[in-house]
Amino acid sequence: MINNNLQPFKYNGARSLVLLHEKHLKSFLLIWREAYDKNIALPKTEDPDYESLITLLRHVLRSAGNYMNWICDELKLQNPKINAVPNLDIIKNEADNYLNHLLERWRLPLCQVEEEKFISQTFTSNWGVEYCIDAMLEHAVMHPIRHEFQLRNLIMK
Repeated sequence: MINNNLQPFKYNGARSLVLLHEKHLKSFLLIWREAYDKNIALPKTEDPDYESLITLLRHVLRSAGNYMNWICDELKLQNPKINAVPNLDIIKNEADNYLNHLLERWRLPLCQVEEEKFISQTFTSNWGVEYCIDAMLEHAVMHPIRHEFQLRNLIMK
């Protein structure tokens, strides 16, 4: 369920995406725990973010913070003060606390930003692709969905 206790936004599309991001990060964490408890193995890859379920968890949580940091940088907003993601050796035990911190920090920066700022200009992402802010928010929402989908498929095998 989405927690709608969120202050009004000048652009309701951003508010909706913030809430969807929250919903899907929580859902990802639930399925991640199921995969971890079942000792599900990730497919072999050279990508260090997929070495283990622990590295995948860190990747998803770190990315969530990085998306908001990038958005705030590009819109010249104040730093959202998102803490660094916990280290691999403690992230499993710190995931709930860190997720709560992320969700709190995601709820603040975009409230006073006008709709035009989300769609009027594109910026180069950290991986070299052009995004408007609205598209980056959509990308941020889809990121935990994609990994949750991946884990569900591995669990069902």
